[in-house]
Amino acid sequence: MNLLVNVVLFQIGWFACVLGAAHGRAGLGSAIALTIVVLHCLRAPHSLPEAALVLAAAAMGSLWDSILVALGWFDYGSPFAPYWIVALWMVFATTLNVSLRWLKSRYLLGALFGAVGGPIAYYAGEKLGAAHAANAARGAETRRIRCCQKG
Repeated sequence: MNLLVNVVLFQIGWFACVLGAAHGRAGLGSAIALTIVVLHCLRAPHSLPEAALVLAAAAMGSLWDSILVALGWFDYGSPFAPYWIVALWMVFATTLNVSLRWLKSRYLLGALFGAVGGPIAYYAGEKLGAAHAANAARGAETRRIRCCQKG
């Protein structure tokens, strides 16, 4: 897939998921993202490994965002990562072997891009209304109170 096409389709998928979630149309945004993912996998030179990468990203992204919710850092209105954010992780995975392929052997640079780009993406998603960045201290206090109430 052409590098520019990959970048543009990722942006379309990202905005579809985030704006869809922000405006009560998470299903539509996710459907757009998943259509991009399916088309990407069908056009990939090695479709099955690419699909496996996308599914692995979905699992890891779901776990990561569920951890952020459990820690009280984000509030998606659910105790787990919502389906639209899993679709977002899947559309992100379509960039790994195309537009981000140049980072494959540049581990430190890849980590730097993730350390900077990840928080920027979460911040942008929050500002567009898709999520609520909860107070980490408040989240810790809430967990401490729940723990004490159980015992």
